[in-house]
Amino acid sequence: MAAEHHTQVTTEEIAQAFDEDTGPADLSPFSVEDWVALAVFWGMALCVFLQFFTRYVMNDSLAWTEEIAINCLVVVVFLGAVMCVRMSRHIQVDVLYHYIPARLGRALAIIVDVVRIAFLAYAVKLLWRYVGIVSRERMVTIDLPRSIVFYTVFAAFVLMLLRALQVAWGNWRRGYSVLERPGAFDGFGE
Repeated sequence: MAAEHHTQVTTEEIAQAFDEDTGPADLSPFSVEDWVALAVFWGMALCVFLQFFTRYVMNDSLAWTEEIAINCLVVVVFLGAVMCVRMSRHIQVDVLYHYIPARLGRALAIIVDVVRIAFLAYAVKLLWRYVGIVSRERMVTIDLPRSIVFYTVFAAFVLMLLRALQVAWGNWRRGYSVLERPGAFDGFGE
């Protein structure tokens, strides 16, 4: 077993690391749905804080904050899933691709793209039917339609389908996917 080697770092070197200019932040990998998800996340955080404050500090809880926070969480999850589809960041097993021939790996990656697109298209169809059934429901604590949440989830699935088509097209044009060459997608990917 090889011995570990650790480089000694002084406190001054650590402090200087915070002074380095890294340049402006690169926001180009983010899309519109990411910013909407971020805004909804902060709305959810505000509701959770308001719920905590009114319940434990004021001893008089606002009932609507919990329902709004839960609905915001649902929206954040599905809008976040759109980002994961766009950036190919969903959980995936790519170890098999290291042990099979490249042509078989390419064919398997194409099948994965097609199955993902088919699943999302079917989910869009099912959600459209579901929204039609429950669109008249109202929220419990506030007199707002629950269809706000349902239509947002439906829109997220439509966006996931569109992004999956975009990813599949990019994989086809590039000639490989993240499954075949995960090292090419380090960082924010495409």
